[in-house]
Amino acid sequence: INKFEEASEELYKSGWKSQFLSGLIHPVTNFISNVGYVAVAILGGYFAIQGKITVGNIQSFIQYNKQFTQPINQIAQVSGMLQAMVAAAERVFEFLEEPEEIKTIANPKSTKEIKGNVQFEHVHFGYDEDKIIINDFNADIKAGQKIAIVGPTGAGKTTIVKLLMRFYDSGAILLDGTNIKKFDRGKLRQVFGMVLQDTWLFNGTVKDNIKYGKEDATDTEIIEAAKAAHVHHFIKTLPKGYDALIDEESSNISAGQKQLLTIARVILTDPKILILDEATSSIDTRTEQQIQSAMDNLMKGRTSFIIAHRLSTIKNADLILVMDQGDIVEQGTHEELLKKNGAYAKLYNSQFEEN
Repeated sequence: INKFEEASEELYKSGWKSQFLSGLIHPVTNFISNVGYVAVAILGGYFAIQGKITVGNIQSFIQYNKQFTQPINQIAQVSGMLQAMVAAAERVFEFLEEPEEIKTIANPKSTKEIKGNVQFEHVHFGYDEDKIIINDFNADIKAGQKIAIVGPTGAGKTTIVKLLMRFYDSGAILLDGTNIKKFDRGKLRQVFGMVLQDTWLFNGTVKDNIKYGKEDATDTEIIEAAKAAHVHHFIKTLPKGYDALIDEESSNISAGQKQLLTIARVILTDPKILILDEATSSIDTRTEQQIQSAMDNLMKGRTSFIIAHRLSTIKNADLILVMDQGDIVEQGTHEELLKKNGAYAKLYNSQFEEN
């Protein structure tokens, strides 16, 4: 609360100064313009009485004064835009000055024969050097296993996934025994299919959104993927079906339907490894039950990483990794972890009691 109040106070002072100064610029420029007009009129009248200049000369000087002050007034009117432009330019140059991603080796390994075995060996990572999120992460995951990663907020669950996809490089992460740094980044990321908590759809047709990850997909493949995600019936109710347009904000479909469309998109790409980050968070209980069987079918034969807060959705996982403060504090199946009566049991029982 104190931090929020400090930030609010700073924002208030900055906003007040900004509004005051921007509101002051226009009257000041008008005042200067009028002072010049009055000075020309008084001095011109005085010289005209003395016969040194004519009334026409006074009119000319008044016109000169207007021509001189007009550009100044125009600059004053766009001063706010100029300041916003400078601020935006600072952000652009800050982005451009960021160090480039480390290039992959000259002869990257092929990802065509990837099976899905994943090993984490002493992974140590922090977004800031003085704030380490993952201390010493070790895990050995076999191809086709369904791995659930659970833990409190800030435990490092999503960070593990980011490291796996090489958004950041840290420690040794092996894919089928090969360090992921030896793969081309673009090819490596094609191995993964992701369904995130925050859905993302673009301005286009339903069909284009589903086949975003596989642009050469046929209509039959798109329809099969939609049926597997239990979204085909909904699409058929739209005025133009698969050719229905989704607006830029996706405001013409519900949050659950957005999530189903993104799941259909992943089903279509047929990835080797799945990453589900709270994939059913925006779906109601009934829809979640409908899609669970489809998700189970999708995960057969594929290595799957499931980040979940609702522990009821990961009971049938082959291995559950319980994370806390960047380390695996427990691992095992649902039944094994409940018998231990440790961190996982406390998390599970707290949710059960709340429900």
